[in-house]
Amino acid sequence: MVLFRILSRLPLWVLHGIGWGLGWLVFALSPTYRRRFLANCAQAGLTWRQCRGAVGQAGQLVAELPRLWFGRPVPVTWEGGEHVQQALTAGRAIVFLTPHMGSFEVTAQDYAVRFGATQPITVLFRPSRQPALRTLVATARQRPHLQTAPTTLAGVKQLIKALRQGQSVGLLPDQVPPQGLGVWAPFYGREAYTMTLSARLAQQTGAVVLLAWGERLPRGRGYTVHVQPLGTSLPSDPQAAATVINQAMEQVIATCPQQYLWAYARYKQPREEGL
Repeated sequence: MVLFRILSRLPLWVLHGIGWGLGWLVFALSPTYRRRFLANCAQAGLTWRQCRGAVGQAGQLVAELPRLWFGRPVPVTWEGGEHVQQALTAGRAIVFLTPHMGSFEVTAQDYAVRFGATQPITVLFRPSRQPALRTLVATARQRPHLQTAPTTLAGVKQLIKALRQGQSVGLLPDQVPPQGLGVWAPFYGREAYTMTLSARLAQQTGAVVLLAWGERLPRGRGYTVHVQPLGTSLPSDPQAAATVINQAMEQVIATCPQQYLWAYARYKQPREEGL
């Protein structure tokens, strides 16, 4: 906690510089990490030149957390914020879908600042297995108009309750769910175990589905949150709905593949334990 507090005082460009070096260090020292990164890029049809920037960006994702959690506010602009405002004006609940891309933290944080007074947001997260880190994350994410829900049955009920109250929720639909809580659907042409929760939340509550991600700007200049509608209705069939969502994630990633976490184990077998 003390180290995070100290790092939170550093300029964003310094933290991103540290993170860039950290990302390349991990890439160089971990053969497993490197193989997965390269294999996932190849599966997506990308060349090394197209995805190499993501090596340093992965480190920046970690290094920026002290500033985002405990430091002064960072500059954030929105592109497509009118889609959020339209849903708020109509009194509609919103399901935000974000791939493992850019800054997850800043997207939810800045939504809470800009729109939370009108419509709070609850984000789904997987608690750390380490008690000390779990406490740190829980403390860091506490802020007005922003709630967190763990990947448990109670957390899912919390999301449904929020939506039925006309609020917003956010989750990463390309996160591999536990066994029994997903279906196999293509992601870049390869079967990946895909959560059904994101589609069910929208279908059961009639919420608006928006795609969103936080772009990390160069030289520590801040972030731009990009928002766009899903653009199509979700089929009632779980596998078909998961396929639509995976395709939407691919389209978002294509806008900036340099900021996707290509080393994420997207094609792993789901773990046995439930939510």
